[in-house]
Amino acid sequence: MTAFNTLTAILTQNKLEGLNYVDWKRNLEIVLIAEEYKFVLDESMESAYDILENLKEMFGDQNRTAKQITMKALLNTKMVEGSSVRDHVLKMMSLLNELEFLGANIDKDTQVEMILQTLPDSFSNFA
Repeated sequence: MTAFNTLTAILTQNKLEGLNYVDWKRNLEIVLIAEEYKFVLDESMESAYDILENLKEMFGDQNRTAKQITMKALLNTKMVEGSSVRDHVLKMMSLLNELEFLGANIDKDTQVEMILQTLPDSFSNFA
């Protein structure tokens, strides 16, 4: 069992129920310390906005990297002639949804156009 699975098991087996707050909090702190996220309990943020801004500052580079990887996958995806159009469009929609989740703002018309451009030449009458 990996360390992450062990830590997840600790939290799963020790849910907050009734009078076990002290034990639950101790187990939560153990997991957070082990995963190096203890600072979450120690932060003194006044509002949800402050917390979100702090998280953006801490993890912004990861978000940018994820967005670049997803955009590259989107731009390099081409449907193979004879493969399933449905599966291809679902894959493209998934990539576009992931980009939207990561903060990219691509309007719906552009999304449709991007998908159409990934289809093989045999679909040129759709463009």
